[in-house]
Amino acid sequence: MSNRTFNLLWTSSQKDLEKLGVNDFEYQAIEAQHDRTEIQGHVYELYLRYIVIANKLEEIYDQIVQPQKRILIRKLLDNCLGRVLELKHDLVVIDMNEFSYNDAVVEKLGLTPLVMELNVPKYFRREKEEMLNERKKFMDDILRRIGALDEEVVEEEWSELDAIKIIQTHERARQGRLRAQFMKELKLLKEKGKPDSSRDKSTTGLNAAMKIQKVWRGYATRRQTRRRKAEEMILIGMIPPQVTTARSAVDELAEAKLQRYDQQKEFQEEYEKSLVRVKEEIYTKQGAAMKEDIADEIRTWFKEYQKRTGRLPDFPSEEAGGSRHLLSRQATESEMSRSSVMSSRESKLKSAKDPNKQQKRPGEVSLEEGLDKAFRPMQSAFLPEIKNGIDEYNEIWKGKDESHNLRQTYYDDMIYEEKYADVEAELRRIVDDIMRQELDLLQVALDRDRAQKGKKTKKGSKKARRSGKKGKKKREKDLTPDRTTESLFEELLTNGIIKKFPETPINSFVGDLSYAARSALNPSPGDVRHLIKQYCILPLGSETIRNFGPCIKSLLVAGPKGSGKTALVHAICTETGSVLFDISPANIAGKYPGKSGLIMLMHLVSKVSRLLQPSVIYFGDAEKPFMKKVPKTDRTDPKRLKKDLPKLIKNINPEDRIMLIGTSNCPWEADMKLMIQTYQRFIYIPRPDYGALSYAWKEMLSQYSGVPRQFDTGAMAKISDGYTVGSVARCIREVITCKRMLQLRTQPLTHLELINALSALEPVYKEEEEAFMYWWCKTPLGRRRSKQMEMEHEARMEIENIMLLSLTAGGVGLNLVGANHLMLLDLHWNPQLEAQAQDRVYRVGQKKPVYIWKFMCTDTVEQKIIGLQQKKLDLATQALTGTKHTGSKLTIDDLKSLFGL
Repeated sequence: MSNRTFNLLWTSSQKDLEKLGVNDFEYQAIEAQHDRTEIQGHVYELYLRYIVIANKLEEIYDQIVQPQKRILIRKLLDNCLGRVLELKHDLVVIDMNEFSYNDAVVEKLGLTPLVMELNVPKYFRREKEEMLNERKKFMDDILRRIGALDEEVVEEEWSELDAIKIIQTHERARQGRLRAQFMKELKLLKEKGKPDSSRDKSTTGLNAAMKIQKVWRGYATRRQTRRRKAEEMILIGMIPPQVTTARSAVDELAEAKLQRYDQQKEFQEEYEKSLVRVKEEIYTKQGAAMKEDIADEIRTWFKEYQKRTGRLPDFPSEEAGGSRHLLSRQATESEMSRSSVMSSRESKLKSAKDPNKQQKRPGEVSLEEGLDKAFRPMQSAFLPEIKNGIDEYNEIWKGKDESHNLRQTYYDDMIYEEKYADVEAELRRIVDDIMRQELDLLQVALDRDRAQKGKKTKKGSKKARRSGKKGKKKREKDLTPDRTTESLFEELLTNGIIKKFPETPINSFVGDLSYAARSALNPSPGDVRHLIKQYCILPLGSETIRNFGPCIKSLLVAGPKGSGKTALVHAICTETGSVLFDISPANIAGKYPGKSGLIMLMHLVSKVSRLLQPSVIYFGDAEKPFMKKVPKTDRTDPKRLKKDLPKLIKNINPEDRIMLIGTSNCPWEADMKLMIQTYQRFIYIPRPDYGALSYAWKEMLSQYSGVPRQFDTGAMAKISDGYTVGSVARCIREVITCKRMLQLRTQPLTHLELINALSALEPVYKEEEEAFMYWWCKTPLGRRRSKQMEMEHEARMEIENIMLLSLTAGGVGLNLVGANHLMLLDLHWNPQLEAQAQDRVYRVGQKKPVYIWKFMCTDTVEQKIIGLQQKKLDLATQALTGTKHTGSKLTIDDLKSLFGL
């Protein structure tokens, strides 16, 4: 793809972004909404549209070579990704669910699951590739020195002449073996040429020739038949075509991308050198004149102000804008008295005095948020920056004639304008300091003149110097002030706290986004992967997103064994280039013993993770520190970090690119209240369904060239129902060994081999799934969603739903806690049967007052039944209380009264 292609793609993306920005500003201005269904569709549409544009901008930024365009595209890309996270937070508040779905919006926009997933920006790793390689080499050297890593055997590089000699030697040896075999066969033929009366040579040779012809013709016919059959299957779409040409095209595209990367680097270096050169030229040629012009302008303003008001003006501080703010007031009177002028230090103290007044950054979702309240969208920190980026594009790049810059190098005129403004700002700060000193001297001289004329000058009251301690956050004491970062890193690596993780791309967590709406407890693997990108990879990979976006400091990933939790942690570290700290109970057992050792361990982890951002602090078996009773067989002392984990999260600042990620196979064993104090968000990975298993089998088996493409993966997905993707991967690794891989051409893979290996593994049982579902319902979002569903159910019950039941049916097997009004129309001669029906409404769980009405028609048999019921109740009362009374049977008078005789 050429430069023109990416410029056109950028132009179309800017048009879409401008339209989307207008809609987003309208969304920000809406009033509080009570209809969550309607607002969910609107927010979800904005969310998907931003994802599509962000993916386009990521592709453009990855390949465009013009350095000045890349600055603006990077700004727009980061802010679009940040806006995606803000809209995701709104969706979580609306849906009360980590996973959001709306099939109507997807159908309206015409999107596919492949387009709806965010792409991880490649610059997360590209811009620090050298640093990551140096860190990897440093870790390898340390691990090799302590014996934790095997010494790599470096192959000796041969010259071209040595390679030719080796080839010649082997070729001559091959020809010698062929010559020896030929001479051996020649000798055998001579021996066979001797006369033998018991054998007919002509008949034997003819039979051998016929046998060779028969075998060859059969082989040729079968090969031709297989080829025709394969062509027919490809034609009707039963077998995908060969991918030899596609692979070569992909290789060419990858090579072109690498060439553009080199060109980007070259143009960027030229651009940076030009920035330094132009700035130095402006300083040397125009610096002195600019300083004089600025000083003359300020002095002129002083004179005009003193002539009009009779006193000297107040000079604003540097934070308030300095002389630029002074001149922008157009010679108006100063609103600040001289005694109220704040220095830069005092203004900083005032801004940091009350941090509670600052807007709380979203990240945690409380149980009460959104319940019985109208929804209000959170104020965006990225939308104004997106608008500024759009305005900059329209002002500079839209319609710009680039016919004279086909190579897409930098523009000198834009560099001059940028650096001229920078030099002017720097010189203005210098001149402002000089003008403040001159203004102070003038004020002193003016006061002296007034004193000589007999006027008393007001003594300036000295301000008490603030200590600045009030309102300041207590800093953590540094226990290792004299040690370097390298020594601390080496200590943690030697003790196994810092881990070397396998390179795992996030796309190795196989699975598509869901093709239809799902529940919170049944997301697809693609949905989980997409959520991990938004919650972990984007904030850790970009400083802009972390500083201004929703802040999530800790995350718990729960799921059965083999669901890919640890692989996701490795993928997060791989995509963001993070350092992995492992403080799992099993990993720190026996390390840093005692209370002082634990304090040192947490200090080292906190300090080094902050110095080597981005960092991921991994905590396996996350339920163990919060268990009520630890098994006696567990020697890892898991409750050692029970109190330190919440402190560790508290010490992570919002701008720190540090995240605690815990994993758990049985989170229900922990105390949920204590776990909520440590983890802000909870993600549940369920066992995969048929579609996810079929996709996993197909993707994993396609990595082996000997497995035919027509291998029935659907049957294996049906058989492996109940197993995790990790079990599938383990099964394939056990079956397709190196030896078996070499035999695939002659002995094709069978389903029986895979089934035998799969049967030795443990599936996910129904009881375990139910335990996970019950645990998730106790998470903050789960409790909030359950409470909202109860409120909606009660609201529906108050509006509608009348149940008509016979007395017999209404008194058996029901628990009607949603109803609180009972109208009894069917009277029965047995009062206990009616009481049983009434008790079905007033059951355990009923929170509303219960009202019961009993209807009776006068002058009918029902009036006599009421009297009979009362008599039977009296008899029951007397029998239960022990009162002596006879006459428990119906008398003749009772029967006559009943039938009106």
